[in-house]
Parts: sequence; structure tokens; C-alpha cells
Amino acid sequence: MTSPTSSIAASNIAASNIAAQWFPNVAARLPEFIDSIIQTLVMVLISGVISFVFAVAFAIVLTLTAKDGLAPNSVVFNVLDKLVNLFRSIPFIILAAALVPVTRAISGTAIGTRGAIFPLVVGITPFFTRQIQSALAGIDAGLVEAAQAMGMNTGRIVFRVYLREAVPSIIRVSIIAIVSLIGLTAVVGIVGGGGLGDFAIRYGYQRYMLDATYATVIVLVLLIGVIEFIGRQLVDITEH
Repeated sequence: MTSPTSSIAASNIAASNIAAQWFPNVAARLPEFIDSIIQTLVMVLISGVISFVFAVAFAIVLTLTAKDGLAPNSVVFNVLDKLVNLFRSIPFIILAAALVPVTRAISGTAIGTRGAIFPLVVGITPFFTRQIQSALAGIDAGLVEAAQAMGMNTGRIVFRVYLREAVPSIIRVSIIAIVSLIGLTAVVGIVGGGGLGDFAIRYGYQRYMLDATYATVIVLVLLIGVIEFIGRQLVDITEH
């Protein structure tokens, strides 16, 4: 009678054989491939958290200082609005290359995971800002007016009306931004940013190891699928 341990071991061996057959170059470089996955996850996590904080702050400022906002200020609104549009209009690969001196001054290096964080934050924050701004704009104006009638100050309205009521929408747009960020982590590999993009470029493109490219695509698709699934669950929880 075969023990469960033996069955699991046999399954692992079979899976390893299949992987070696279909992805021989990846199997030969498995530790490096796993490191690339970890680097991508680190880049997404760190740059995602930082950009989320900045995006929420910028979106709140844009919402409050708009012509119909709680604290209209055309100078602040126009300056920030134009800056967001400016950085959104620059292709990320060009932006990352242009930021190399600044990245090196801030991070001490312009390559690897640490050198990729700053350009990723700069690249995704404008897009993230617009997404969250649209989420805040969807708040019923009647709720804001009711809060003002109750004597709430601007700070309390921001936290207790705008941010609280917009939670499901913020989660939705955050998932969109994170998926875009994953794409940027692949692009940043072209300029030595590390991660799965760097692995695919060095082996799949430069050395014609197509299985490295296919493996990278599969991992990225699975990663995006997991993130979208988690996002949908969070939206369902916050809407009920």
C-alpha cells in the first residue's frame, strides 16, 4: 500500500519532470527565477504602498481645491493638476531612464530592486491619483452637504464622508493601479530594475530562451489573477 508521503513525493517528482521538459532553461535557473518573482513582489508591495499614500493625498487636495470643492483654490488645483497630467503623459521607459540620476542620488543605485522603487512610484502615482480622484468624485454631494449642515469641519468630512464612503471604489481603482504597476515592474527590467521583467529580457529576449518568456508570462498572469480575486472579495465585503 502506497503511503500519502510517497504519493506526494511521486507527484512532486512528476511535476519537476514536466517543468524540466517544458521549461528547461527556467528549471536550470530555478533559484534565479524564484528570486525574480520575489523581487517583483517586493517592488509591487513597496512602491504600491508609497504611491497609494501619495495618490490619496494628491486626490484629496485636487478634490478639495477644485472649483466646486470644499476649499476652492485655483492656483493649487491647476499646478497639481498640470503636474499629474505631465507625468502621466511621459512613457514610463523614458521616464525611468530620465530619472536615473535622481534615482541614484535618492537610493544610492539605479539598478536592482532598490533602484526600481523610485521610478515606479513616480510612474504609477499620477495614474493612481486620477483613479482615486474619480472614486472620490463619485461620492453623493448630498452626503457632503449633510455633513456640512451638521457642523463637520473639512478634515472630518474628508475622513468620515469622502474616504469612508469611497472605500469600495478606492479598492476597485487600487486593483486597476496595482495591475498597471505590475506591468511597470516588467518594463523597469529593461533598465536593470530586476524582477521578472529583467529575467525575461536577459534570457527570453537576449538569449532566445523562449521558455523563460513563457514562464514569466504565466507567473504574471497568475499574480494578476490572484490580486483581482482578492480585490473582488474585499469589494464585496465593504459593500455589504
